[in-house]
Amino acid sequence: MALYVAQHGKSLPASEDPKKGLSKDGQLETQRIAEVAAGYQVHVSRTLHSGKQRARQTAEIFEQYLTPEGGSEACDGMKPLDDVTLFAPTLPIDQDVMLVGHLPFLERLIGLLVCDNPEKMVFKLQNSGIVCLDYRDESQLIVIRWALMPNIGR
Repeated sequence: MALYVAQHGKSLPASEDPKKGLSKDGQLETQRIAEVAAGYQVHVSRTLHSGKQRARQTAEIFEQYLTPEGGSEACDGMKPLDDVTLFAPTLPIDQDVMLVGHLPFLERLIGLLVCDNPEKMVFKLQNSGIVCLDYRDESQLIVIRWALMPNIGR
């Protein structure tokens, strides 16, 4: 099974929107990445997001294109500074789940899952980008299988 880790799209500054919803660029970049993922026939069973507006809006865009059977829902424990060591054991490894959240939480989660060390920077996420983690065998070894990022050259 795969675990898709996606950072929320670019958001508006708090001065324009106190809830920091997605900016127009954030919406468009997320749509572009979601279209590419759908074109590659990425299968997502359900989407979990932090509950913050920008993560929810990003998850809704991915849901439009990837149509997870289980839909999209807010999930406790995914806020930017939440403890990844408490969250990781709750991951449903029998499903293809997409997590939509924030930094530093997501990068720390990837470090924990791939290197057993949340302090280890394994992959630098971008807004609207997706990293696919794959459970390779029964030993639960996890690897990065692929990534879709809005800006490859930067």
